[in-house]
Parts: sequence; structure tokens; C-alpha cells
Amino acid sequence: MKHDLAELTAIASRIRGKVVQMSNSSGAAHLASSLSCVDILVAAYWETLEIDPARPDDPGRDRLLFSKGHAAAALYATLAYRGFCPLELLDRYAQAGSCLPEHPSSSCVPGVEIASGSLGHGLSLGLGMALARKAVPASRIQGRDYRVFVVMSDGECNEGSVWEAALMAPAQKVGNLCAIIDYNKWQATGRSNEVMALAPLRDKWEAFGWSAVEVDGHDIAALVEALGRVPDALGRPVAIVAHTVKGKGVSFMEDDNNWHYRIPTADETHRALAELGLA
Repeated sequence: MKHDLAELTAIASRIRGKVVQMSNSSGAAHLASSLSCVDILVAAYWETLEIDPARPDDPGRDRLLFSKGHAAAALYATLAYRGFCPLELLDRYAQAGSCLPEHPSSSCVPGVEIASGSLGHGLSLGLGMALARKAVPASRIQGRDYRVFVVMSDGECNEGSVWEAALMAPAQKVGNLCAIIDYNKWQATGRSNEVMALAPLRDKWEAFGWSAVEVDGHDIAALVEALGRVPDALGRPVAIVAHTVKGKGVSFMEDDNNWHYRIPTADETHRALAELGLA
């Protein structure tokens, strides 16, 4: 790995702490959904993606599409800590006139690849970008064989558009495409597997022709190893089913779906920061 695991764990804690503060100061929801995907983002942005924060529009860059746009706070904090935008911008999250809306718009800050939040579109957009790479000679994009990663929620796997893209990608042998499902087992109205029969989720992706793997979505080293499977040697798209905990990192938020919409008080924010080793 490029970085020490302890360093990556510390970065994840700082991002989680900032996300809690952003929810408290802005009154914006989806805190627990943001906390569940932080380790995925750290593994991607610090260990996997071929990117340069100084050149966010480099045509040869790897792309990460954040399809679960309701968790935008986690994406913004990640981009800021990675150097794509000033940390001070996070203090304006979800405020009137801010460039950081609750659901991200395309290029609202450098590093945001797509507008998202209306669930189910990210994988189709990622498939299009991955297909475009196949159609362009490497010499025309500085010789780099870019990859496309799509971070999705388990809830958006309810959408038919997800499975249309899941059918097409193997048929087109799009081996530079990777779907990462933040499988925290909750949706806004209940348990994911009670709303729709998602399980066994890895088997479904594999049956559609993907190279599918299950990992602990909070094990950064395991995530890095799984992300390193892209591009697939056999030309298959890669699906990573990342088992996560909603509200991860804050004990009184973990696996409690009330925090899908709840806003932390000042006291709860302080308690959360203390648990994360930041207070």
C-alpha cells in the first residue's frame, strides 16, 4: 500500500468527524449514510485512483462517480482532505449560496464527476464513461488506460436502471468498470432486504457476469485489495459488495436508522468527536 494503514485510519476518523460537524452546523440529514462509506472513499482516493488534485480534469484520470448522492458530505470532506478544494469550504456545506449543496451537482467543486442524488443513475453513467474509454485509442488520452469506479448504496439497487447497466456491462466486456456497493443494510424506510430481496447480493452480480467479491467495507486494506482487481484480466466488470455499518464510527449512531434523518446536537457532536479521538 502507498500509505501506512494507521495513517489511512486516522484520515478516515478525521473525515467522519468533519461530516458530523457539517451535519450539526448545516442541519442537513443523511449523516449515518455518509459515515458508512468513508472507508470506501479513503481506500479509493488515497490508495487506488490515478488522480492529481491539481489537474482534476485530466482526460486520462481515473473517475469515481458518487452515485449515492445523499451522502455528499462524505464526498466533499474526502475531496477537501485529498486536496481538491480548501477545507474551509466545508463550513459552508448546505448553506444558502454555497457551492456545496446537499446533493452534489456536476463540478460544484473540483473532483465531483456527476450530479447525483436521484438514485440509480450512477452505474449507467459509469458504464458510458467506461465504454467511451474502450472506443478511444490510448494515444489520444496520454496513453493512460483510465478506470471508472461507481460508489452506490444498497438501496439504489432497487432501481431497474441499475440492473440494465449490470446486464450490459458484461456483454460489452467493460473490464475497466467497478461498482462498489455500500451495503449498510438500511434504506430510509426500513431494512434493505425487507424492502427488496437483495440478498444474496454478491451472487446476483456474479450471475449477471460480473467478477464479484464481498469484503468488510471498513477494512481499508481489504478494500484496497479488492479495488486493485480493476481492470479485470478477463474483461469482466468488477462488483465489490462492501458490508458496512450505517453510522460507522459513532457508537450511538451505528446501525440506528433514526440517524438517516436526525441531526446531531452540539452535545452529540462533541460526544461523536470524542469517540473518534478528535476532541
